[in-house]
Amino acid sequence: MVKRTKTILAAAVTAAAAGCIAMPVSAEQAKVDIFQNKSEFAEQLQAAAELYMESHPDVTINVESVQGGDYSTSLNAKLLQEDGPEIFGAELTDMAGSFKDLLEDLSDQPWVDAMSDEIKSNCSVDGKVLAIPVSVEGYGLVYNKEIFEAAGIDASTLTSYDAIDEAFASLQEKIDNGELADQFPVLEAVEEYAAKETWLPGYHTVNVALQAELGDAPTALVTPEIELTYADGLKDLFDLLTKYTAYRDNLSMINAVDYATQIGGGLAIERVAVVQQGNWIAPEMQNIAPDVAEKLDILPIPLKGTTEDSIAVGVSVTWGVNANSSDVDKAAAKDFLNWLFQSDEGKQIVVNEMGCIPAFNNYDGIEITEPLSAAVKRYMDEGKTMGWTMSGWPSGFEPVSAAEFQAYLGGDMTWDECVEAVKNDWASLR
Repeated sequence: MVKRTKTILAAAVTAAAAGCIAMPVSAEQAKVDIFQNKSEFAEQLQAAAELYMESHPDVTINVESVQGGDYSTSLNAKLLQEDGPEIFGAELTDMAGSFKDLLEDLSDQPWVDAMSDEIKSNCSVDGKVLAIPVSVEGYGLVYNKEIFEAAGIDASTLTSYDAIDEAFASLQEKIDNGELADQFPVLEAVEEYAAKETWLPGYHTVNVALQAELGDAPTALVTPEIELTYADGLKDLFDLLTKYTAYRDNLSMINAVDYATQIGGGLAIERVAVVQQGNWIAPEMQNIAPDVAEKLDILPIPLKGTTEDSIAVGVSVTWGVNANSSDVDKAAAKDFLNWLFQSDEGKQIVVNEMGCIPAFNNYDGIEITEPLSAAVKRYMDEGKTMGWTMSGWPSGFEPVSAAEFQAYLGGDMTWDECVEAVKNDWASLR
């Protein structure tokens, strides 16, 4: 396929790339394909693209969203095509590795000055900003406040592993005894854990231990081997996340639980009260169960013996611009990103429709009204956060480490064997 000719005036391209302005109508339509993996706000992003196109008739934006482990494989296939996506997900490992020559240098974009040095470090290689941070996100143990209140549990006291464990045990006992059945007729277990989704055990859960060992993503990027220093605490965390599920007597079944079952078929219908997730589930919860969405808050995700009162917060998604796209398309892609993340209209969409916590320091006056994002901001303000190291992990570590944890949960591997396998996975992939 032949790329569209570069018919727009060079001055207009430069101006559109430099700031959030409306691009003039060109002789040919600019095209921006967005390929991203946050299906939770796929509908909201599509609506934002349609709103942008209303005032930019010279631009066509196509949004394609893929959930979970299929994304990386699909993205690599798309990037091999001559007409690959203009905007796509790129983690720090990708920026420093296979995507380095595929990514446009975005250092001259206006939003760069609105990033902190810490956030910029997660988007930069060799001093060049190669991606825009889509969101700061946080995850922990998302819980239904109304269920906890009905069980007489004061969630404000749950700031340690033992306190959370004790509360979950008490809640499970009340569920089993039928004490909450009148108010919550389908409630059957405290938790649901979507072990089938590789990003849950192999990304978010294991990060709780790896952030304590490695510190931050740039450090992880240059670490040749891991020790899993906090393996004991990680085992305790896996136990906490699974022993109050409906499958606690046969954990092999938990490996069949996917995201849709955990959220739509679990938390949203109040079949369970707790899930390990983050504020990114808010748009989907608001779509399918707005009444339940308003009841949600976040408990800490405790690493026993170390950080027990905090949630994990970091730059979760970064998008790059395809350097191989035409100048017309790159200018349109940059202009859309500037509009979405820096215009007054876009900022409201990012925060209150996409459910993102802004990664920029110029969102003054934008109130976070969504409960889970507000909870993450509360933990940030209180300094009760742990970092994310995931964007610095070796490419492919998530699915292979997840397979080890799934083998452990399924009874096919001891914990010690699992730990050694995960350490070997890191070293061999690095």
